[in-house]
Amino acid sequence: MSGETSHLHLDGIPSDRLRQVQKYLKPFHLSRKKLREISTRLWTDMIRGLGKRTHNKAAVKMLPTFVRATPDGTEKGDFLALDLGGTNFRVLHVRVVEEEQRVLKVSQHAIPKKIMLGTGEQLFNHIATRLGDFVDSQNLKGQTLPLGFTFSFPCEQKEIDKSILIRWTKGFNCSGVEGKDVVKLLKEAIQRKEDYDIGSVAMVNDTVGTMMSCGYRDQSCEIGMIIGTGTNACYMEEMKNVKRVEGEDGRMCINTEWGGFGDDGSLRNILTKFDVQVDKMSINPGVHTFEKMISGMYLGEIVRLLLVKLTEDKLLFNGQMSEALRTKDKFQTKFISEIEEEDNGLENGEKILTELGLKWDPVDVRVVRLVCDTISSRSARLCGAALATIANRIRTYRRLDHLKTTVGVDGTVYRKHPNFSEELQVTVRLLAPECSITFLVSEDGSGKGAAMVAAVAERLSRGQ
Repeated sequence: MSGETSHLHLDGIPSDRLRQVQKYLKPFHLSRKKLREISTRLWTDMIRGLGKRTHNKAAVKMLPTFVRATPDGTEKGDFLALDLGGTNFRVLHVRVVEEEQRVLKVSQHAIPKKIMLGTGEQLFNHIATRLGDFVDSQNLKGQTLPLGFTFSFPCEQKEIDKSILIRWTKGFNCSGVEGKDVVKLLKEAIQRKEDYDIGSVAMVNDTVGTMMSCGYRDQSCEIGMIIGTGTNACYMEEMKNVKRVEGEDGRMCINTEWGGFGDDGSLRNILTKFDVQVDKMSINPGVHTFEKMISGMYLGEIVRLLLVKLTEDKLLFNGQMSEALRTKDKFQTKFISEIEEEDNGLENGEKILTELGLKWDPVDVRVVRLVCDTISSRSARLCGAALATIANRIRTYRRLDHLKTTVGVDGTVYRKHPNFSEELQVTVRLLAPECSITFLVSEDGSGKGAAMVAAVAERLSRGQ
């Protein structure tokens, strides 16, 4: 863990060429000392995000979710979940029984372009109509079921059932919604329909859903983490540290929005010129610095830029570039996972390079594999350092000598990459030695998890 690459990928590269290639890769190797510095910096930023006066300027937003407990296993019954995360939305009927959440039925609907760009009233009418059809088809008309609502857009949550949309993203631009409470808009649309009713509504961020869907299977799950197209994490914080919400007792789940870590320039000393280039060419320059070094949306592009540079400097493909290699986003993040596979990685690499129109020899394929390994390792280590910060923080504020906790995880990078989870766990053990962490892959956090948030809110409102 000295920041060197596993030897698996060094075989078959002549030492002279290896030395030259390593010069380009060196800035991506993070020493133990560097990782500790990053962890310390994140801790400081988390405090800033939680503070009443410092929150506005904080890069790590630390948003209160008003989820005040994780499942305790006594939750039972039928729940609805609504998941609006992009161009599709899903409606689910979830039954919570002993130790499991069973999804009885799911219906998925595309949102027409004209509705994505229409009025807020049209959007929520459309959702309410589909929800009504679903309630009807499931013979749930007479019942008033609690609803978990996953709404994956930037919101300022005021209560579990009150959430103000800050701005639309992902191609949506419905008028009259920004600055408004989306739960209220949904409820009004359901009232206009007048033919069915829903019970309490619990708003859920997808990261929180990940934590909650794992929390019913494992009651020590108090952290949720997503490493997919984007990256984020949430965890249970002591209420006394959540300065923007009244009350000192108990805990609350905080959505860290850690993708924004470094947006104030605090990670400048670890950014490489390739990171700077990826940021410049992105749709949101200067924003989500941490996310751009870690998540699936960007990893392939970092690798592509490195391969272009190595080719220009005649360390790859005899200096011969292809049109595809010059094209932004042509080197997909999934290629990294395929090239790093232990058994078929080199064959996969040959196939991918051929498809990208490149003339390779066996050494080229090994160099590409080394580049992929370097970029994915950095991603896993940065994630591990951030997760270690959260675990150390929980342990410190609970005054524990040793913390045993579980992290609910989701996201394609974590699920699909052959070495990512192992590399991440090595880093966490290194930086949080007094914490034992179990990892559970979430099963449908934005569906089952949303239902669990509604179930826990229901249990708390009954005073249990």
